[in-house]
Amino acid sequence: MVVTLDLRPILELTDEQFEQICRSNPDLKFERTAKGELVVVALTGGETGRRNIKLSARLETWSDAAGLGVAFDSSTGFRLPNGAIRSPDAAWICLERWESLTPEQRKKIVPLCPDFLVELRSPNDELEDLQAKMQEYLANGLKLGWLLDPDTQTVEIYRPDRAVEVLTNPTHLSGEDVLPGFCLNLTGILA
Repeated sequence: MVVTLDLRPILELTDEQFEQICRSNPDLKFERTAKGELVVVALTGGETGRRNIKLSARLETWSDAAGLGVAFDSSTGFRLPNGAIRSPDAAWICLERWESLTPEQRKKIVPLCPDFLVELRSPNDELEDLQAKMQEYLANGLKLGWLLDPDTQTVEIYRPDRAVEVLTNPTHLSGEDVLPGFCLNLTGILA
């Protein structure tokens, strides 16, 4: 279950206030929409958590070996150019963009849209909401995104200026030219 709170009649939520809310409520996960609404995201269950750790571990293992960028887990917030603060299940930024940030920027909510990200649908997620988030990421600079749905065994692949590609029962996904050499084995993640 996701709850969206419109605080705008009372408060324009700054980045600092948003970060304070996150720190003060460590058992909850928050995002902020481009309109300034506070989104409270439900914690996931065990099966989704197991899938997500496999996904994050496989991305980090490749990223560390390749040395081309930096991988992030689901607890990382990204401030998109439209002002939204989002937290995908796994993300990656090329090294050049990461190194362009100051040390202070790296410690806080990352002021960039990831080059690559994955959203893993949990039983609490509405598919339409996740698809809208994927479109928002694309509009803010995403180069490659995957929406994984274990319930339907499908993957939606998002790329700029292309129609969404839908795969049914894939066993592997290619990082294409965004993540050169990365091939995600979906065993234990999608199935």
